[in-house]
Amino acid sequence: MNEVFALWHSYELNEGEEESKLIGIYASHADAEAARARSVALPGFCDHPDNFLIESHTLGQDKWTEGFVTWRNGAFE
Repeated sequence: MNEVFALWHSYELNEGEEESKLIGIYASHADAEAARARSVALPGFCDHPDNFLIESHTLGQDKWTEGFVTWRNGAFE
């Protein structure tokens, strides 16, 4: 299988800034869900238990194909 699963935790800070953490990359959705279950009780994560996201990614496939912009202080730069 050429698919992996990324587990992220992300939440909004003051003034529209966002804090994101990559928890890990897993071979199956079930493995990522198990990691979420382990992480949700940890300090910090337990304060934002609904802010986990599991994304599937295909190995060898570009994700950013059109460049990027930066979001800073509530506006794109």
